[in-house]
Amino acid sequence: MGWVSVTLILLLIGIIPLRLAIAQYQSPHPQAILTLGGGRDREKFTAQFAQTHPSLDIWVSSGSPPDVLYAIFQNANIPIQRVHLDYRAVDTVTNFTSLVADFKRRNIQHIYLITSDYHIPRAKAIAILVLGSQSITFTPVAVPSNQPPESWLRILRDSIRALLWIITGHTGARLKPQLISHLSFVIRPLLFLSYIIYENLCEPLR
Repeated sequence: MGWVSVTLILLLIGIIPLRLAIAQYQSPHPQAILTLGGGRDREKFTAQFAQTHPSLDIWVSSGSPPDVLYAIFQNANIPIQRVHLDYRAVDTVTNFTSLVADFKRRNIQHIYLITSDYHIPRAKAIAILVLGSQSITFTPVAVPSNQPPESWLRILRDSIRALLWIITGHTGARLKPQLISHLSFVIRPLLFLSYIIYENLCEPLR
C-alpha cells in the first residue's frame, strides 16, 4: 500500500468524525430506528422501544420472516405503517450499506441503532464508517444478552470491509484473511484514531 493510498485513507477517516459531529449538531434527536437482524430478542426489544418513541419509523434489516415480525409489532400495538422490513443484508456490514441510501433519500441524519450488547462494538465501528461517510450519526441501544464480547479480529475485519465499501462501493465479503492481516498494520491505527475522534466529537453533543 503506497503513501498516496495511506494519505487518502487518513484524510477520509479524519473527515468522517467531522461529518458525524455536524449531523449530530443538525439533528440532535434520532429520527428513525434501525434494528439489526439476529434474533427475536432484538425484535421484541425494538417493539417495546418503539412504544416509547411513537413518532419514529422502524427499519429491521434481515430479521425474522415478515409474518413473525408483523405479529411482534402488532402485539405491541405498533402500526404496521411504521415498520419497514428489508432483507438485502447478508451480514453486519451489509446491514448498513443496504440501507444508508434509503436514509439519505428520506433526509434522515440520526438513527437509533439497536442490536445485542455483545454486537454493539462491531456494529458501532461499521456505523462510524458507513453511516458517517454519508453524514448520518447514530445513538446505539444495546439489547441485553448472555453472549461474550466479539473478538477484535472480527471488528477489524468488518471495519476494513466498511472502508473498502466507501472507496470502491463493494463490501469485500470474500476478503482473504491474509489480506486483512496485511491491511491491518496500516488501517488499524487509523481506525482507532477515527473512533477516538468520534467519541470526543459526537458523544459530548448527546
